[in-house]
Amino acid sequence: MADPRGFLKADRELPPRRPVDIRIRDWREVYEEMGEDRLRTQAGRCMDCGIPFCHNGCPLGNLIPEWNDLVWQGDWQSAMERLHATNNFPEFTGRLCPAPCETACVLGINANPVTIKQVEVSIIDRAWESGWVTPQPPDRLSGKSVAVVGSGPAGLAAAQQLARAGHTVVVYERADRIGGLLRYGIPEFKMEKFHLDRRLEQMAAEGVRFRTGVEVGVDITVDALRKRYDSIVLAVGATQWRDLPIPGRELTGVYQAMEYLPGANRVQEGDLEIAPIDVKDAHVVIIGGGDTGADCLGTAHRQGAASVTQLEIMPTPPDQRPGTQPWPTYPMVYRTSSAHEEGGDRMFSVSTTEFVGHEGRLTGMRIVEVQMSDGRFEPVAGTERELPADYVFLAMGFTGPERSPMVEQFDLPLDDRGAIERADDYATALDGIFVAGDAGRGQSLIVWAIAEGRAAAASVDRYLSGESNLPFPIPATARPLTV
Repeated sequence: MADPRGFLKADRELPPRRPVDIRIRDWREVYEEMGEDRLRTQAGRCMDCGIPFCHNGCPLGNLIPEWNDLVWQGDWQSAMERLHATNNFPEFTGRLCPAPCETACVLGINANPVTIKQVEVSIIDRAWESGWVTPQPPDRLSGKSVAVVGSGPAGLAAAQQLARAGHTVVVYERADRIGGLLRYGIPEFKMEKFHLDRRLEQMAAEGVRFRTGVEVGVDITVDALRKRYDSIVLAVGATQWRDLPIPGRELTGVYQAMEYLPGANRVQEGDLEIAPIDVKDAHVVIIGGGDTGADCLGTAHRQGAASVTQLEIMPTPPDQRPGTQPWPTYPMVYRTSSAHEEGGDRMFSVSTTEFVGHEGRLTGMRIVEVQMSDGRFEPVAGTERELPADYVFLAMGFTGPERSPMVEQFDLPLDDRGAIERADDYATALDGIFVAGDAGRGQSLIVWAIAEGRAAAASVDRYLSGESNLPFPIPATARPLTV
């Protein structure tokens, strides 16, 4: 364990965010650096809790107490090795995961939990800066080949694990760059893309090959892919967005979040000077109160929107953990992201009834307050009103893989959530075809995607080689305790 009395001597501390008036003028990450002494103090708060429930909270089974203890001792390189033992990409999860491990922290029962996520990202950032993260190519090749379709966190994790096991791995991505939602869905202020690029360089040095601008089912048929490779991992995500089919949906100015966010990221990549959808001086409304909505919010701030309002149909969450969501579950409490801190209005318990416009262009929207009755949201009489809106972004989540030519050609059965059916070992009904990440799980967290990619890789390795030494963290039917 770390400092035996650390949790008694120090309270939880996070690094400060850069001042709002400065950070909204650029696209750099919002957090300032945290000094080593302060980080070691935070790691030292990890207590000898007997049963580390943080392991249960983390789908990857991260060895959190071990690397906390190593950081407290100042042994950062060993901490990196323990971190990489369970997580291929801690620089991604350390920035993007909502940290279910922290809500499961035993210290969190009656005190502020350990700052696990901050210690994690600090370990890997120091490792990269110190040159400790190096390629790990296999000693020998197996002679077997695997195609990974999709280059989000699940696909990349599967690809790296399989390449290190000695298989020839090719990752297919329909976009012009590798990364999936990490590349074009996550704004730069949440994760600067050099973190992704240098990990891809490591993977290329380990033998992973990348094919961009190739849509499976269109540019190469599924039959051709199956003939070319010994096994295939489908990691195409859950990109079928949820729509809002109400009057006025066809008006110009109403867009899906994933029609908006990629353009802003392409500006930061240097592909464009101005984003295709630029909301400077415009009134913006975001429908959806989750992370994607917050990403739209922060992006609108940086583009110079005149006003931004975020709507959520659910009621305002409580400030404290509700009794119906006891430790160690992930509580639905009121959270303020960095984007919310930067401005804008948040409205809860409201539903949109109509988009209104003039000559085909959006000018506003009609909303009404709602309340739950018999399991349904019912409008509250007399609460109807109109909001001005030049742009509306729909950030209401995703329902499964797109009904693409690839899905049609594979002709795999879908479950009742629209995800691709698979067994506990991630195998589909077709021989040699496996599914990892949101494509089989449904919309979920980055930490689940990486865990599933690693587990699916172990199953593929066993399918190709008869046995596998790769870790298998979770079965495909696992459901989270905390999120």
